[in-house]
Amino acid sequence: MRLPKLSHEKLTPRQKEVYEKHVVRRNYVTGPYDVWLHSPELFEKVSAISNYMRFDCALPVKLREFGILVTARYWDAQYSWNAHVDKALAAGIPEDVIRDLASGKKPNFKADDERVYYNFTMEALENHFVSEKTFNEARAIFGDKTLVDLIGSVGYFSMLQICLNSAEVDLQADRKPPFANVSGYKKLS
Repeated sequence: MRLPKLSHEKLTPRQKEVYEKHVVRRNYVTGPYDVWLHSPELFEKVSAISNYMRFDCALPVKLREFGILVTARYWDAQYSWNAHVDKALAAGIPEDVIRDLASGKKPNFKADDERVYYNFTMEALENHFVSEKTFNEARAIFGDKTLVDLIGSVGYFSMLQICLNSAEVDLQADRKPPFANVSGYKKLS
């Protein structure tokens, strides 16, 4: 990691405060939170959004985990992919969808909710806009509240991936790099 990992003993009182609030729900501070701990005010706000997106938002758990993978692949965020691929499988995302996504291919979806989540996310990320057709299809499937949470998830999960990659958070020692076209924190040509 490009920033020093802060030991609990050396945290400022404010850093300890946000750390302790965070571990009530998460039990630990690791990955992007090791980065955000350097800015306790940001950490506190991101932790609240993170908890909402991971545990409380209207998206089904399957799509929360899938959304992390979709944005992780878009941003080449290997740490996040490794941390969530097993959770996505356990939540019901098919292996072939995960395999295609990891290899940079658009998956052949069998489930409409996965297809629409993917299309919405990729249009937002690649085009910076979402077509009327895709927006209306997402609205019909998810309803207004869940659609708004979908939009928020694309933004939050992208922020997460950018944090991990920019700070070059160390990949998990027990996991292999998941993307053939990425080595460490560089794209392969």
